[in-house]
Amino acid sequence: MTSVPTPIPSRTQYVLEEIKRRILTGQLTPGQALVETELAAQFGVSKTPVREALKTLAGTGLVVMSQYKGVTVRMVDADMAREVYDVRLLLEPEALKRAVRRGASLDAAQAALTRADEATDTAERSLANREFHRALYLPCGNPLLGRMLDEVRDQAALVSAVAWAADPSWEREAAEHREILRLALAGDADGAGRALHAHIASFVRRAFPEAEPLTENRAQDQEGQA
Repeated sequence: MTSVPTPIPSRTQYVLEEIKRRILTGQLTPGQALVETELAAQFGVSKTPVREALKTLAGTGLVVMSQYKGVTVRMVDADMAREVYDVRLLLEPEALKRAVRRGASLDAAQAALTRADEATDTAERSLANREFHRALYLPCGNPLLGRMLDEVRDQAALVSAVAWAADPSWEREAAEHREILRLALAGDADGAGRALHAHIASFVRRAFPEAEPLTENRAQDQEGQA
């Protein structure tokens, strides 16, 4: 018998989405304390939906709950960036190749790319970029693969928010996005996969030079043994 997930109450969902938005747009910074009473007052709700929202965010890796420090926005360092982007490097290019090979529609990716180009602020552009990547991997034909990538989306966005705050690279990434989509629309699954892999790897390399992706470490090890 399959269990049915319990719906999140509307107030909790509202608080959850608003805290997430503030984290991913840099309004709430890594290491910042998230105090239930303060957040409840800001949102005009009781502490219960705030507490439930924070528990959910802890499960997605955006916040950390500590017995001594309370709840804080997750810190981003080279190790964290490497772990998250290593998962993306392993799974995302393969998902895109599968989507292209099965002739899936990429209209949603094109629409997200247009929204990113027309964005008037960082938050809007960041959201559109996240939607672009999701629109590339979601139609891969394997729902489990899509859900696995969804699980690291928020953590990847947190890494990106920290990197962009230090060194904005929107224009370069936009050009890379356009090339990825061009190859995908042309039906070049392998080319699109390689371009996406290079895009993901180059971003984390620029943002965290010391965070060489684990996949690249393994590839270099194998080359040395060949």
